[in-house]
Amino acid sequence: MKNLTKNVFLGLLLLIIIIAGMGVAGRFSPKSEDEVTLWTLQMGDFFDYMNGVIQDFEAENPNIKIKWVDVPFSEGEKRTLASVLSDNPPDLINLNPDFSATLAQKGTLYEIPEEVAGQFNPSVLNSLKYNGKLYSLPWYATSAVTIYNKDLISRAGVSVAKTYEEVGQIAPKIKEKTGAYVFLPNITENDTMLKILNKYGINSPESIASDKSVEVFEFFKILYSQNLIPKETITQTHREALEKYMSENIVLFQAGANFLNMIKENAPTTYSHTDVTPQITGSLGQYDFSLMNFVIPERAKHKEEALKFALFLTNSKNQLNLAKLTNVIAVNRETLRDDFYTKYSPDDLQAKARVISASQLSKTEPAMKSSRNQKDINNLINTAVQKILLGEGDTKEILLKLSKDWAELLK
Repeated sequence: MKNLTKNVFLGLLLLIIIIAGMGVAGRFSPKSEDEVTLWTLQMGDFFDYMNGVIQDFEAENPNIKIKWVDVPFSEGEKRTLASVLSDNPPDLINLNPDFSATLAQKGTLYEIPEEVAGQFNPSVLNSLKYNGKLYSLPWYATSAVTIYNKDLISRAGVSVAKTYEEVGQIAPKIKEKTGAYVFLPNITENDTMLKILNKYGINSPESIASDKSVEVFEFFKILYSQNLIPKETITQTHREALEKYMSENIVLFQAGANFLNMIKENAPTTYSHTDVTPQITGSLGQYDFSLMNFVIPERAKHKEEALKFALFLTNSKNQLNLAKLTNVIAVNRETLRDDFYTKYSPDDLQAKARVISASQLSKTEPAMKSSRNQKDINNLINTAVQKILLGEGDTKEILLKLSKDWAELLK
């Protein structure tokens, strides 16, 4: 009996020593790796670039591993919404600013300290703020240029338009001399009309019913009613506008530099007649742009590590490398000063377009900001412009109703 008691005692003592040893070993063992999950939107074509950036980051940060998941563009919003409401969302997600603003409104995003974002173009950064706070970081931008048919411009005996007012002035001459339309503005596609309005300082429920707003809508109504822009203006998209440009049925086409490649490949004769100039402006003289950005969910488990990786992805070196693989515009201030964005050969049309696009980022204020229920606001504006162009009511009355409906969405 004594031996049994002694054996039990020695067994318990040994167990205590083992457990204590495990505790000491755990306390002084190297920190385990943190795995940061990154979601991007349809970046699979740039597999080598993304994996190269990830490998470089992991080499500099051996305690952080990146798990990259590329999500189809069509599924991005649905999957993101489900994930940020769960207990295990990705740590870093690539989104567009409209949906990011929706998530910020719902309180599901981490607020990013603005002092860490000094590497970015200030105008671009300001456009991402929601209620004065920063909930996302920019990744890359696009800013449309005016692609135009210099042959048709010459035949019409006009100069290429720089403003919408000038578009109205040259439209009749272009139609008379060439039979082509001045442009197809696709003003009911996404936020196109709102971007045009923003160039006149019209960006709120109050300003949408102003005299200036009535003037802008009436401008397009006159062009439409006088057959100076195609009837398809109220239904067709950018893709149809591109087709009309390539077939030389329109003279001006506003798009990113990447569209030049499509024109060159599919309509070489039209491409030989093509040149580029800055984007058409309104009375404020600023340019619009589009962004893709990163957000960090409030429930993410590795917020600091995700932020560190987002800043690494958007440093000057990685931004320049991405820009050289694509036709996007960098948002890093240092990258935008590189020769890639400031110099071009006169015979390199795509480089010229890239330099023009990059220069436009310095003149984007007041930038159009996303707000609550942005998609619904876009739909209201697009419905209103359709009614106005089709003559389905008085312009002022339609805009007063739009103002009221818009205000209701913001409550």
